[in-house]
Amino acid sequence: MKRIINNKRYDTDTAREVGYWDNDRTPRDFSYCEETLYQKRTGEYFLYGCGGPMSKYATSTGNNSWSGDSKIIPLTFDAAMKWAQKNLSADDYEAEFGPVVEDESRTSVYVTIPSALAAKLRKAAAETGKTQSDIIADLLRSM
Repeated sequence: MKRIINNKRYDTDTAREVGYWDNDRTPRDFSYCEETLYQKRTGEYFLYGCGGPMSKYATSTGNNSWSGDSKIIPLTFDAAMKWAQKNLSADDYEAEFGPVVEDESRTSVYVTIPSALAAKLRKAAAETGKTQSDIIADLLRSM
C-alpha cells in the first residue's frame, strides 16, 4: 500500500517490516484486525493496519452501514516503541530498539558544546538546582 500523508510518502513495499500483530480472528470475522509496523529508509516509523467492519479500521458507508478498510498511520519514535512493547516479543522488541535498561545507571560521555551554550547550561543548573548532567538528560528525554 502506498500513501502520501503530510507530503511524505509511505510505501509498505519499500519499507522494512519491523513486526506484525493480529487479533487471532479470521479475515471473514467482522472484528478481524491486523497491524504491521514498518520503518522507512529515513528512519520514520508507520503502522499499516486493516480490519473488518467491527474493527478500529472500519469506515462508514452510509446510514448505520460499515465496511472494513485499511490505512497507514505515521508514528513517532515513542509511539512505535509503545506499539512494539505491546505487540512484539521481548526479543523482537530489543532487536529493534536495543536492550532494555532496567536501572538508571550512569555512563560518562564526553561532548563539546559552544562556550555560550556551556554558560547557559551552568546558569540553568544554578537556577534550578539540578546538575548539568540532569539538565542534559531531561532535554534528551523530551526529544
